[in-house]
Amino acid sequence: MSKSKIAITLDDRTVSDLDRLVEERVFPNRSQAIQQAVEEKLKRLNRTRLARESAKLDPEFEKALAEEGLSEDFREWPKY
Repeated sequence: MSKSKIAITLDDRTVSDLDRLVEERVFPNRSQAIQQAVEEKLKRLNRTRLARESAKLDPEFEKALAEEGLSEDFREWPKY
């Protein structure tokens, strides 16, 4: 996967915390720590987006849509 270099601005406390994690070998470097943090945040946002979009669905309508034509098709199914 290709990568892009970007510049970011962080407050001093965040940088200190980040450097401590690198010193403790939790992450190999600042870049890896920030990349992992951003990836995790994006995953969480995507999961909550799915939940928000799912909550917009009308269960009765979705059930009716899923069962549409089921009774007619059932008679055409082969017997096993």
